[in-house]
Amino acid sequence: MRISTNQLYDQNIRAIMDNQSGLAQTQEALSTGKKLNRPSDDPVGAASVIRLTEQLDKLSQYQRNNDLLTNALEQQETVLSNIHNSLQEARTKAIQAGSGIMSDEDKRAIGVEIEQIRNEVLDLMNTQDANGNYIFAGNQSQQQAFTFNPAATGTAVAYNGDAGATDVRLSDSVSVQRSTSGQEIFENVLARHNFTVGPVVGASVESAKVSEQGTFDNFYDNNYDPLVSINNNYQLEVLASGQLQLTNTGTGAVVDTVDYTSTEPVTIKGMSFTLDAAPGDTVDFSLNPPEKKNVAETLHDLANQLINDNLSGDALTEALNDALVGLDNGMEKISLERSSLGGRLNVAESIYETNLDLEISAKSARSAIQDTDYAEASAEFAKQETALSAALATFPKVSNLSLFNYI
Repeated sequence: MRISTNQLYDQNIRAIMDNQSGLAQTQEALSTGKKLNRPSDDPVGAASVIRLTEQLDKLSQYQRNNDLLTNALEQQETVLSNIHNSLQEARTKAIQAGSGIMSDEDKRAIGVEIEQIRNEVLDLMNTQDANGNYIFAGNQSQQQAFTFNPAATGTAVAYNGDAGATDVRLSDSVSVQRSTSGQEIFENVLARHNFTVGPVVGASVESAKVSEQGTFDNFYDNNYDPLVSINNNYQLEVLASGQLQLTNTGTGAVVDTVDYTSTEPVTIKGMSFTLDAAPGDTVDFSLNPPEKKNVAETLHDLANQLINDNLSGDALTEALNDALVGLDNGMEKISLERSSLGGRLNVAESIYETNLDLEISAKSARSAIQDTDYAEASAEFAKQETALSAALATFPKVSNLSLFNYI
């Protein structure tokens, strides 16, 4: 086959240009650290790099979300721990006030201390985060969660937030609750269960009170009917046998029967009655509807009762029992929320570690596609440089070959 001069030149120039292009591409990979500098270098690899980069950006956002969530949950846990400690201190003071050895001045002094505890608790309930948001105000985080007005009729502590709770996404499939509203933690605290006496037929009621709170609470929880109010009405009747019978007047069911002696205390289902009654006499009573009371309101009422009211005897005991049950239920609510916070922190930590593993895997996969292997690239560069030098050196000699050189 005859090779023309033009073909010879074209082939040699093309070889030189190809070598120069390859050398330039390798040199660029060495200088930038990227073997994929433009989509045309590897279209399939470029598409994979874009997808992996998007995944890494998403993981970075999830990790930032996780950091913010962890800080928020840790702040809430610290605040709730301090509130729990304050309520425990108030409970100890209430027990001291009911010890029976305190003078009126001592009880007033305890009341002043509980006032200070109330103020501390209210301040903690209105805690703000670094951005100035009230952490227990639900979705109304721009306004103060709780306001205190001792001159208000009814309740002195008012909740200004809502029941909203916010979630934070930590991965494609996991969202974790960031906050719980103060309504759930501090407002929805059950007050002490109790009952109201009346009407009374024939008998004289000297006293009627809850003497065994745990037993009464169990009776209340098992029998209170929120739908049919008549089923919450009961009657005590003195039988001809001398016993005292407890009957649900709504259902007609006999609940219990105990021995009874007139004018002596008798306990039935955690309730203590002292009655002056003869066979056939009856005493009706009804279970009070369940009430919820803010823990700060409980502290406020207790402080007022110790400072301003001349309570003694059964009246003081009842007031202290109301406060103790309210404080215990408040601390139980806080403990449950702290347990929930601990669980959410554990989930956040686990997701954080998982996201780190995914991030490392995605970075490794992206690096394998786009990053330069310097050892391989250096060897390739040396090879291409040698090939280019050889092409440049041989082309002039080949182009000058002629039969006349050998005649």
